[in-house]
Amino acid sequence: MTSWREERRQAAVEHAAALERRKASETAQARQLLTDFIATLKERGVEPEPLRAQVVGTNTSYRTNLTGWYLRRNRSLAVDVEGNFYILGVPASLKARVAGVRVVPSDPPLIVGQGARDGESLPLAELLRLRLES
Repeated sequence: MTSWREERRQAAVEHAAALERRKASETAQARQLLTDFIATLKERGVEPEPLRAQVVGTNTSYRTNLTGWYLRRNRSLAVDVEGNFYILGVPASLKARVAGVRVVPSDPPLIVGQGARDGESLPLAELLRLRLES
């Protein structure tokens, strides 16, 4: 006979595993959307450009070693030529002003800005559609 504590622990482990599977599935779907987006841009002859990381809350930006396409007009999100998704908000730094900044890729979400203020979240598919129309 198992204890209540052991049953709760096992339920928590199963719940965490289910959440991880769902997140992996959503990430795979989002990566496919980005792959299709890049293919469409290439078909249309839209060339990638050097990407810059924006200093949060200012108009300042720093060089990166990335080349790709911005997904939002405010240049806060981008995808590189390999399909990696980037959040381009960085803190201010004197070193970054001189040497540039290294931004690491993130798992792309199916809902961009989820949990943000009203009107700031948007399905990734819709964001990409709007970007292609602009």
